[in-house]
Amino acid sequence: MTRIIGGLAGGARLHVPVRGTRPTSERVREAIFSALDARSLCDGARVLDLFAGSGALGLEAASRGAESVVLVERDRAAAKVAIRNAETVAKAGATRALVEQVAVTPFLQRSGRSFDLVFIDPPYDQPDDELTAVLIDLGPLLSHPATVVVERAKKAGPLEPPGDLEVERTRNYGDTTLHYLTTTGAFADH
Repeated sequence: MTRIIGGLAGGARLHVPVRGTRPTSERVREAIFSALDARSLCDGARVLDLFAGSGALGLEAASRGAESVVLVERDRAAAKVAIRNAETVAKAGATRALVEQVAVTPFLQRSGRSFDLVFIDPPYDQPDDELTAVLIDLGPLLSHPATVVVERAKKAGPLEPPGDLEVERTRNYGDTTLHYLTTTGAFADH
């Protein structure tokens, strides 16, 4: 069982899919949200959580004042868990997250929405070229400025973001690496 760390739903228990996902550890989530809160990046943000699993990252942002949250998870069982968790967080007064049960690429290609804060936590064995393709598809949906937090295995090495994104900083936590990306402005036409 995982829990929401802070905000309106702080302490709320979240369910985790039985199989097929690797939930972000509480320690790593605390680090992410400490960094985001230091810059007030959750408050009023339009949040997208890709490869959402239980939805813990997006729902933590909802608890901390996000204006809207979309959780994208293709696995049916995991999406059902994310829906249940979204209801739990909404009952505490936080924004109700929308759960999209669809693969990431089709979602990005048809979304048409704009996002300020994006979490990308793909399977650790996802090839670099697939992650790059996700970042390319995401680019036109990013507001300016926008922050993208990518969680990967430490052994995956450095991240070379495409187009409008640049690595602001990278932090390691055990076998997990967090890459904080920001927009440079090339897609700032919305």
